[in-house]
Amino acid sequence: MTPKCRLYLVTPPALAHALAPATFASSLAAALDAGDVGALQLRLKDVPDDEILRTVDLLRPVAHARDVAFILNDRPDLAVQSGCDGAHVGAGDMEVDRARALLGGLQLGASCYDSRDAAMVAGEAGADYVAYGAFFPSSSKDTEIRADPELLRWWSEMMELPVVAIGGITAANCRPLVEAGADFLAVIGAVWNHPEGPAHGVRAMNAAIAGR
Repeated sequence: MTPKCRLYLVTPPALAHALAPATFASSLAAALDAGDVGALQLRLKDVPDDEILRTVDLLRPVAHARDVAFILNDRPDLAVQSGCDGAHVGAGDMEVDRARALLGGLQLGASCYDSRDAAMVAGEAGADYVAYGAFFPSSSKDTEIRADPELLRWWSEMMELPVVAIGGITAANCRPLVEAGADFLAVIGAVWNHPEGPAHGVRAMNAAIAGR
């Protein structure tokens, strides 16, 4: 049986610095071929628009060839322009209702950190999923916010919108989040920094999600 919870893969920070997108595409293909991945989010910070668009053009076909949704972080406008499946916005990026208007029928995710109110407002404004976190310390993003797994339990019992857990999630610590009702686990380091490579990282995460 396919577990309710699925993997939501986020690209590594190094993609914008040390790794050329064309080189990264082969690592991405290996990771997506290794097991179930529900979505891929391209996260590029402080990068010119033309570089974002070139990277989308390189990586989107890799995801789409494997039936993986391709989500662009921060930029709903570029998501529409470049043929992405949707966009994800945080509190400092764009208001959810504005992002919804830009995206039309494309997927929209919203970071809600540790706030029940923010998640409900996002849902009412048109988000297709909400994200809580960070649940654990993360090397990918500095944050003082620590979300409690009880948020996932409350949301999954009260609301129909999918909920994503993010922040420092690994194969070793993810089970409480799965059991609390997370629909997706968003991971970066657990896959891209896996000592045996990203394919092993995906397999390890999926095994942990399934309780193996």
